[in-house]
Amino acid sequence: MTTTDKIFDSLLVMQCQSGNRKAMALLVKRWHPRLCKQAYWYTNNIEASKDVVQDSWSKILLKIHNLKDPNSFGSWALTIVTRNAIDWQRKHKKELVNLNSYHKENHRSTIDHDTNELVVVQLRKSIKELPKTQQIVLNLFYIEEYSIKQISEIMNVSTGTIKSRLFNAREKLKLILKKQKL
Repeated sequence: MTTTDKIFDSLLVMQCQSGNRKAMALLVKRWHPRLCKQAYWYTNNIEASKDVVQDSWSKILLKIHNLKDPNSFGSWALTIVTRNAIDWQRKHKKELVNLNSYHKENHRSTIDHDTNELVVVQLRKSIKELPKTQQIVLNLFYIEEYSIKQISEIMNVSTGTIKSRLFNAREKLKLILKKQKL
């Protein structure tokens, strides 16, 4: 996320806090896809992730007036979504186990024409072999480009734990990829 985007989001947050409904709608429009992606990391279900984010928006918009630092909106909102997604995950654990086993049995890679695409697919598949917490840390760090401090706030754990998870995820991923000769 660029500095300009953060400044714009910060201004939108301040406008929301002043009661500007258009700013609120624009903030939702800008952040909804990213929050859905975050929820999906936990739920592995598009519809469930949309439900989690919808519930999260209720909390976000209800509590946005209490947000003291508008610059921290992104990590604050992601924290709310993450916690709601974890709650959802706890409630639906048995369903997730059944769904994951179904996907493993029925998922086939159909990409064989483009080596780069195949590598990306294999890398994603390898990442899925990591523990969920490590997958999430990799996603937040490399894809979403959050700092270790921000990730620790989002996941509500210490920065040391995040560093450890990131290091262990990289090491495990190296081993997995070596076994696959990728």
